[in-house]
Amino acid sequence: MSGIWLALIGGIIFFLGYKYYSKFIAEKIYRLDPNYTTPAHQYKDGVDFVPTNKFVLWGHHFTSVAGAAPIVGPAIAVYWGWLPALVWVLLGTVFAAGVHDFGTLVLSVRNKGQSIGTLANKLIGQRAKILFLFIILLLVLMVNAVFAWVIANLFISFPASVLSVFIQIPLAIWIGYSVYKRKGSMLLPSIVALAVMYLAAIVASYVPALQIDLVRYFGGEGATTLFGMNATSMAFLVWIVVLMVYVYIASTLPVWKLLQPRDYINSHQLIVGLGLLYLGLLFTNPEITAPVTNSQANDVSWFPLLFITIACGAISGFHGLVSSGTSSKQLDKETDARFVGYLGSVGEGALALVAIIAVVTFFPTSGEFLDTYSGFAAASGAGLGVFIQGAGQLAAGLGIPAGVAATIVSVIVVSFAATTLDSSVRLMRYIIAELGTEYNIKPITKTHVATTIAVASSAALTLIPEGPNGFGSGGYLLWPLFGTSNQLLAGISLLLISIWLKRLGRNYLPTIIPMVFLMFMTLWAMVTQVFTQWAPWTEGSDWLLFTFGAIILIFTFWILLTAFSAIAKGKKDRIERSA
Repeated sequence: MSGIWLALIGGIIFFLGYKYYSKFIAEKIYRLDPNYTTPAHQYKDGVDFVPTNKFVLWGHHFTSVAGAAPIVGPAIAVYWGWLPALVWVLLGTVFAAGVHDFGTLVLSVRNKGQSIGTLANKLIGQRAKILFLFIILLLVLMVNAVFAWVIANLFISFPASVLSVFIQIPLAIWIGYSVYKRKGSMLLPSIVALAVMYLAAIVASYVPALQIDLVRYFGGEGATTLFGMNATSMAFLVWIVVLMVYVYIASTLPVWKLLQPRDYINSHQLIVGLGLLYLGLLFTNPEITAPVTNSQANDVSWFPLLFITIACGAISGFHGLVSSGTSSKQLDKETDARFVGYLGSVGEGALALVAIIAVVTFFPTSGEFLDTYSGFAAASGAGLGVFIQGAGQLAAGLGIPAGVAATIVSVIVVSFAATTLDSSVRLMRYIIAELGTEYNIKPITKTHVATTIAVASSAALTLIPEGPNGFGSGGYLLWPLFGTSNQLLAGISLLLISIWLKRLGRNYLPTIIPMVFLMFMTLWAMVTQVFTQWAPWTEGSDWLLFTFGAIILIFTFWILLTAFSAIAKGKKDRIERSA
């Protein structure tokens, strides 16, 4: 079977979902008002609240939520066969992710741009708000550790990509000043910036001197460096330090200086990247060699683990944090929410779809696929690398040399991951400051103090744990818990949206049905993981995952009980712009 068929089926379903289902949600469920004054105008401050063109905001929103997760999750999940992964990506995007991302954006816009965690206070009470904020804090902390780990490892594996990623930063700052100080257009400068980045990637692929290869600088893989560390570990440490310095600066700058223009460049990267891969798919017409369902995948059940392995790309709680944390503060018109929120999730689904296709068409034979995906642990370790090679193979169908294609793909992945990383640190800063206000701890309400706490804790969680990958295995170890807690957060957010709709007397079935499904699958998976895989009394126990997992699980059940109690008592907290 040709991989083109998967792309065709997916494209049709995504098109129908956006054209018809999102329109129904916008008009009949959320009831968008073109005359409503959004928080971006009401609280305009030039830093966080900035009215933004919907195309620019879509670029910021999409690239903030994309990262590496919609690639890594599907690339691992095809272990159970391409059909289960495909079905969940398509249906999850249309009926769960789109409704969730769109809904958290609208709910926040109608409540002064407040985060979904803060809104839990209005909907189900103060206690739930605090618990929810702590869950969110743990999640963004894990996001920071996972994505920093991914970026550092990609820099080590693909040193030709580093120059392009670094060049993007001054180019984005230049574009930000050009647009917001001189009132120019962002489109042409961003295209020029993208061309410069890809030119640098091409040249660096052929010129070793332009490849920032820290492992080579430290003497090669077998060399010993400071503190008895090998060259690879030292390179990883240096990249983590560089990334943390970068995200500190990026997350404290006004959004128009770096965040928005860089994200707009990355939105073009998405279009170019997806265009290259889908066109390459058309020209190469590769056969699917992976099994429809993998009968040999008997070490880990796909039910319910498929639904947490594919987090971003089907539905993700982190998207709700971006929608309510940054995007809602930049929405120019309320009617733009459909384009930004729902279409952003469709873009995520399209990326997950091409990740599936790239992996399942990469191997010459089914036997080679099964050798590489011999177990769930093997799939988890190989997924991202297989995608980059598979994507390079598709791009090579357009005449792009394989090495250059792999470099460009790694530039795209790193760019998305870096965008998610500094957006996540910004969100973590907001949450720390909010908790400081809640408990009257004034020092941590300050921007730089809160950011320092966010960056330091993220670096520690990335670097300190020892694991199968040696020094700095934090991101690798946290991936299973990241997926589970991410989906729990999405379920809680859908619950809050459902409560809001119910109190307005509107149809809440489009939000409550995916919420029930998601909470059932995720709680089942998390209880199994925490008490049968990670607990101290089990073989192969993991204190880090057990501690984080148990805390999140307890807080989640507590929030659910509080929510159901509030519903039963007919709680009537005032919600801004409720009609």
